[in-house]
Amino acid sequence: MTRASAFPTANPPTPEKHPVSDTHHGITRRDDYAWMRADNWQAVFRDPSLLDGRIRAHLEAENAYQAVLMAGTADLRGKLFAEMKGRIKEDDSTVPMKDGPYAYGSSFRQGGEQPRYFRTPRDGGAEEILLDGDAEAEGKAYFRLGGVDHSADHRKLLWAFDDKGSEFFTLRVRDLASAKELADQIPDTGGGGVWNAGDDGFFYTRLDDNHRPSKVFFHALGDKPENDRLIYEETDPGFFMDVGGTRANDWIMIGINDHETSEYRLLPASDPSAEPKLVAVRETGLQYDLEEGGDIFFILTNADGAKDFKIMTAPVANPVRANWQELVPHEPGRLILSVLGFKDHMVRLERKEGLPRIVVRERASGEEHFISFDEEAFSLGLSGSYEYDTEVMRFTYSSMTTPAQVFDYNMRTRERVLLKTQEVPSGHDPDHYVTRRLMAPAADGELVPISLLYHRDTPLDGSAPCLLYGYGSYGITVPSAFNTNCLSLVDRGFVYAVAHVRGGKDKGYGWYDDGKRSHKMNSFTDFIACARHLVAERYTQHDRTVAQGGSAGGMLMGAIANMAPADFGGIVAEVPFVDVLTTMLDASLPLTPPEWPEWGNPIASANDYKTIAAYSPYGNVAAHDYPPILALAGLTDPRVTYWEPAKWVARLRERKAGGNPVLFKINMDSGHAGASGRFSRLEEIAYIYAYALKVTGKA
Repeated sequence: MTRASAFPTANPPTPEKHPVSDTHHGITRRDDYAWMRADNWQAVFRDPSLLDGRIRAHLEAENAYQAVLMAGTADLRGKLFAEMKGRIKEDDSTVPMKDGPYAYGSSFRQGGEQPRYFRTPRDGGAEEILLDGDAEAEGKAYFRLGGVDHSADHRKLLWAFDDKGSEFFTLRVRDLASAKELADQIPDTGGGGVWNAGDDGFFYTRLDDNHRPSKVFFHALGDKPENDRLIYEETDPGFFMDVGGTRANDWIMIGINDHETSEYRLLPASDPSAEPKLVAVRETGLQYDLEEGGDIFFILTNADGAKDFKIMTAPVANPVRANWQELVPHEPGRLILSVLGFKDHMVRLERKEGLPRIVVRERASGEEHFISFDEEAFSLGLSGSYEYDTEVMRFTYSSMTTPAQVFDYNMRTRERVLLKTQEVPSGHDPDHYVTRRLMAPAADGELVPISLLYHRDTPLDGSAPCLLYGYGSYGITVPSAFNTNCLSLVDRGFVYAVAHVRGGKDKGYGWYDDGKRSHKMNSFTDFIACARHLVAERYTQHDRTVAQGGSAGGMLMGAIANMAPADFGGIVAEVPFVDVLTTMLDASLPLTPPEWPEWGNPIASANDYKTIAAYSPYGNVAAHDYPPILALAGLTDPRVTYWEPAKWVARLRERKAGGNPVLFKINMDSGHAGASGRFSRLEEIAYIYAYALKVTGKA
């Protein structure tokens, strides 16, 4: 297997080696490339110009190398970008959502990169622009808006921005009558805030130097940030924390959680000086979420062995666990994903037999009904409502062939109103495409779902190339949703496939449990089984299969590259988490302690150390004939730090057999989410697709 001839000849960067060793549980490892991690990494996240010159020179050499190898794809990338841009309604806008005298929405201007936020009178009328993202981003190499929240009196706008890609957001407050910013400016926040009931201040989380949201503060408008009142401090570095509110504007909720345990503290939105009250003490493995319900809280929880979750209620006056009462019992195989409370109804989004569904419950009678759909595989989302006392809630629907649709649904009359169908300006005929759901047999007999999209004219004789996407961590399910970008591959004869491997919740909570910690290897063997099933069913061949994944899905890419390199014609790893063991051994890194429930704690446990060491991609690079590999990263990424893929690429080149190239493209102006504007992101996707076409001989 070789695709080296698809690329021009060039010499890759040859980094220096400076061996560093560590010993844990009697096992010693050596790392020749640990020097690529900047000693001042926290400062670099805030100001990339502080990066050590030796590291910068190496990263720039990597960018120069990939530019040479991909130079012949410039025209193709331009065509792909134009196609994808042509499928976007450039001046697209959301359907405004009603709240009191106004309806709020967002839109883009023709050619704009960033969203604008606007409002109209409640029943329609002239738009008033509240915040123009393009104007705020002007002159900045990177810009991303965070939370945008209007006050209940509709006079002020609380908004956040990040202009480094490091996800340290600054909060600002805009007076909507004058369209001017108030003096209030809070740096280093988590990206959002919640107004108090009086609309004269807000609650927010502040990030520490290790990028952890460890403190919740209250800021009184007009006061200095250093005077902000500390509401709650989380001292355990293994827990995330956020602060939210209710649509009735009566409660402030402080949510504390890791990947398997949660805890809530409450205080009245009308009394920022109140001491937050604990709902249920954190208990390892106990998860619960609170949702407003007037005189009660709805509680979505896995308590009492409810693995796929159940819904309980508790009085707002004293919602401690002893007062929880069961409302919707646990049903194995029916995973309840989320709950929305309204004055007269409760809505839940759940997944059964791999497909989502919406269930509406009348609170007074307990009568329930489903919102039904016809297609074989589809995606649903609950948009909810700004208002609590309403009969109308909003949801979204799409499939791999059907553009996204937005509906308003009357929960009492059951009337469904189509508000908007996603426009594809360059045209889209669903009849030209086929979507299918396959089941790939895994090594242990489980059946792994695969979602497929291909053009109806694509031959299914094994000759088609295939892009196989996977993630498989944190219980995240990749939806079978409409994606205009992948049509550029599908229209060129590709089969586009999503492998719903263990580690997500595609087949219930047990599907997640069977793909984490000691069972993590299932994620990798599932993905390999999906690739082999697609070949066995003659959708493609191994040398025409390009695997793609990002973040924890990038770790999946690194693992399958080590385990089954001959099964793939190319691999794309975006912001890949590939040095799992080293990162999990470093408690100072932003996400390490909160990640231990997902991967294990190799500092405390020799078994966890050995489990992670057995699959961590960087530690298992060997003398295989790897397929061509493309790694992409962002310099200021606080989630998957840039040095992980940089080191991985260096070790791959050093140890691999064969002549297939390893490319590394690093964005020196961005972080985990990639380029910040909507069109800048399309340029990155065009680059990835050009690479996929190149390695499969279609470029």
